[in-house]
Amino acid sequence: MPATYSLEKLLHPTTPETFREEHREAKPLLVKRGQPNYYDDLLTLGVVDRVITTMHPKYPDVFLANAATEETKVAEYTYPSGLINVGRLYSLFEAGSTIVMSNLELQVQALANLCRSLEREASARFQANIYLTPGNAQGFRRHYDAHDVFVIQLEGSKLWRVYDTPVELPMPGEPFDPRDFDIDPDAKPTMEFELEAGDVFYLPRGIMHDAVSTQKTSLHITLGTFGANWTEVILEAIAKVGVNHPEMRRSLPMGFARPDYDRGDAQKTFEALMATVMKEVNFDEALDHFADDLVSSRHSLLVGQLDQILALPKLDIESEVGARANLLFHLRRDEEQVHVSCYGSSLHMPVHAADSLQYALENERFKVKDMPGDLDDEGKLVLIERLIRDGLVLQYV
Repeated sequence: MPATYSLEKLLHPTTPETFREEHREAKPLLVKRGQPNYYDDLLTLGVVDRVITTMHPKYPDVFLANAATEETKVAEYTYPSGLINVGRLYSLFEAGSTIVMSNLELQVQALANLCRSLEREASARFQANIYLTPGNAQGFRRHYDAHDVFVIQLEGSKLWRVYDTPVELPMPGEPFDPRDFDIDPDAKPTMEFELEAGDVFYLPRGIMHDAVSTQKTSLHITLGTFGANWTEVILEAIAKVGVNHPEMRRSLPMGFARPDYDRGDAQKTFEALMATVMKEVNFDEALDHFADDLVSSRHSLLVGQLDQILALPKLDIESEVGARANLLFHLRRDEEQVHVSCYGSSLHMPVHAADSLQYALENERFKVKDMPGDLDDEGKLVLIERLIRDGLVLQYV
């Protein structure tokens, strides 16, 4: 069973508390270690080559970037089907282009484990994009990202330059567009450093930056994090009130866009509707929506699931079982049922199974007979068998 890859391990010796209080969405964090093998368990050049050469990737899951030239035409390194032409890809890499691999956590178990671990800890989506850059090359010109990133250096090194913050905490729909900014080529960076193998760099969204590889080939993971924000929660809460009030769904008054329109009555209506929102808004319902949305869209690779299914006949009350590592779920109870969202599906059980169910999803190793709650031995076995079939629990055999 894969081990949990915690925020503490990712940022050590910086503590998660220091990160949350001083850096998250506020200022960059650079962790220099002098330990080039610190992240060797995540990804190697050999794994990258195996994915490219044997797993038949397509554009845009794999693409090229080169800040020194005009945009490379996709047809130069793909077949008409969209499959990557590996020979051409590596030739253009040798000539100075960066190979970018998006969402590699969907194909590499170690990266899936990394993302699922941090998602469980942070309650935000994580995505692992890979950047393979030849020596003395630059993939992207100066820009900012619309999401926070952790840059994990695996091979070689890059010289990073960090500049100003033209947009503080941009929304997901505000990606960088160079036409919107007058970029001064002579601007002095606020930070300049070499990120070496074993180092990590956290950069909040909205901060301008660029990076150039040094003499050797550079391999790094850009671990993007995508969390819900307060604007989204507020809009969701208002929308849920609107579902129950037809007057909130009525069209705006006829002629409201005319220059001679008197807005007095419309303003009174608006204020009355906002008063209804403030009276009836339900924070828990709105937050539950985002919790369900997060866990329902996170998928495990479920390594070893076939063995688990084949071993089900061995399951008995003395069996040792436990929740899968990095299990991300959302559990709610009402008067009659307990509801669990996980891995894109929902599980519903009678409320008297709630304590046993929660215990099974929160503990890594225990005997079936030792589960707390109101279930008898037969009920405990039925519950655990269901959880094993759904990939939420493992039997140790």
